[in-house]
Amino acid sequence: MLKVGVLGAGHLGKIHLRLLNESQKYNLVGFYDPDAINGKKVANEFGYTYFDNINKLIDAVDVVDIVTPTLSHFDCAKKAMEKGRHVFIEKPITNTYEEAEELLALEKKHGIKGQVGHVERFNPAFSAVKDKIQNPMFIETHRLAEFNPRGTDVPVVLDLMIHDIDAILSVVNSEVKQINASGVSVISNSPDIANARIEFENGCVANLTASRISLKNMRKSRFFQRDAYISVDFLEKKVEVVKMKDAPETPGDFDMVLQNAEGEKKQIYFENPTISTNNAILDELETFADAINNNTTPIVSLYQGTQALKVALQVIASFEKK
Repeated sequence: MLKVGVLGAGHLGKIHLRLLNESQKYNLVGFYDPDAINGKKVANEFGYTYFDNINKLIDAVDVVDIVTPTLSHFDCAKKAMEKGRHVFIEKPITNTYEEAEELLALEKKHGIKGQVGHVERFNPAFSAVKDKIQNPMFIETHRLAEFNPRGTDVPVVLDLMIHDIDAILSVVNSEVKQINASGVSVISNSPDIANARIEFENGCVANLTASRISLKNMRKSRFFQRDAYISVDFLEKKVEVVKMKDAPETPGDFDMVLQNAEGEKKQIYFENPTISTNNAILDELETFADAINNNTTPIVSLYQGTQALKVALQVIASFEKK
């Protein structure tokens, strides 16, 4: 079992602590939180070992799980990586692209592994259809959330939209060509609602909307590709897969057939992929353990996390020009 320590015991940090404590792939050594009062409270309430010194915790483990505010990701990861520790970093990987690039260099220099916590990659609905998403040419995403002061220290792009940016980059095999975006601050000092149009070199276009001031929660993505439409509801963990194929010469009474302007006939049919029940956070942590133990590439590598951050920052730069 890999010895693991957690940095940060806030809302998400406590979830990580619980899951790592239950995991059969990790031995939870303890955690560090700069707020000693909160650290001791969490230790007393749940029985985890509290370290009052970050370096002592890093020295005692094989893996460091960083669940701190974004602004401190880089400093925490650098401390751990320079001591040869594997790092799991909550999204976004860092606050700046330059910081992320430095972590990539440290990962290579010390021969360690890192993973970024883009948890939607482990959402069972997305997992059920990811292999069916092949060369999508138009993508539309909506990620809407009710207002919560937690997370408003960063723009909504880094808080919410980056989930969809990462998912899109994982299925579009092409470089980004152009980005146009708009963002509006309503309650926070940073933008609370944003829309981005991302054009790729291969012609694919993605239209993303993210808001943290909505009256209801929504996390939906739709992928359009040749002869197929795929919808993923990340919140409800549901999918729709609608496909088309050449219609038979003599369609059945219940076959759905469309004819285009050129006279081609297509039969519409539905697929129902199996959606497995899982705990996405536990899965991302345990697959990281597998990557370390088997010396394989983590499912969301530091490089992929860096690419998602790069695009997110380009989105922010686009609407800051307006």
